[in-house]
Amino acid sequence: MSRLEHLRRELAEKETDGVLISQPENRFYLSGFDGSSGFLIITQDRAIIATDFRYREQAKIQAEDFELHEIKGNMEVWLPEILGELKLEKLGFESEHVTYQLYDKVAKMRASLSHRLKLVALNGLVESLRAIKEPGEVELISNAVHLSDAAFEYIEETIHAGMSEREAAWELEKFLRDKGSQTLPFEIIVASGPNAAMPHHRPSERKLRSGEPVVIDFGAKVAGYSSDITRTICPGKPDEQFNRIYDIVLGAQLAAITLITEEMTGEEVDRLSRTVIEEAGYGQNFGHGLGHGVGLEVHEEPRLGPGTKEPLKNGMVFTIEPGIYLDGWGGVRIEDTVTLQNGKIQVISKARK
Repeated sequence: MSRLEHLRRELAEKETDGVLISQPENRFYLSGFDGSSGFLIITQDRAIIATDFRYREQAKIQAEDFELHEIKGNMEVWLPEILGELKLEKLGFESEHVTYQLYDKVAKMRASLSHRLKLVALNGLVESLRAIKEPGEVELISNAVHLSDAAFEYIEETIHAGMSEREAAWELEKFLRDKGSQTLPFEIIVASGPNAAMPHHRPSERKLRSGEPVVIDFGAKVAGYSSDITRTICPGKPDEQFNRIYDIVLGAQLAAITLITEEMTGEEVDRLSRTVIEEAGYGQNFGHGLGHGVGLEVHEEPRLGPGTKEPLKNGMVFTIEPGIYLDGWGGVRIEDTVTLQNGKIQVISKARK
């Protein structure tokens, strides 16, 4: 079943005649169009891409299964033209991504139609489809992961005491771009010493010091798909505390990798690692969820953390990234990108731990 067929089945179940797609990754997922401006209008028997002159030829090539509507003028002009022709009674929109301004425009535009139109807020409609990856998507993510594996091997050989966090991040970024990453899915994290106690620290001019933890978190993007990896290293000789914290975090990660099965909820999966860390006495120092989905976005469905009741399914790709963070000392986080296949975890990341 094609992506559009899956979407149309979801629309039918929600008794909605069509949907307006505005979120960029969802637009790309459904149509193949990766231009920076455009909308999709999808019904049970029509698939329309609306974009302006700048992307007309690109849309013809990338979204060949879609009818092209070239936008001229503002939304109040072109959208009524399309909706007047379609005569939909219920139009869905992406409630998580539509701004109030855009919603207000579409709501006011209804007055110009010759028929009555109801707007229906749809939450996570396409994202739920994206959560289960096709084999080709897993392959593209794997390509991005292999690039990030190579980048870690490079930076592990290059990084040294006396180098600043910012210099290390730049070395990583240059390698990733030189080797084919389209862009970076997020700003590289290099956090040394006490800075490593901040999970999302931004690289600074602080110099790396021998014997201190250094958390390195980064990803690559290949053909639109992302990877995400974290490794914690220690330039020089690690002390007893580093070894102890590192072993706890690694044990917590391996427990999850070994024990996760299909149909476990994000909350249950999180508990596998969290229990290991709590029993070691560091429960209060693991303050984020265990992981998140990876795909066209570096953070997407599924979510692995407390309170997450959705079950994991075969075909999902996500991270497993427990961590311990100690104020004034630093932290340790270990993250791999994995996929759930045949009910068990397959680790895609190969960079050494």
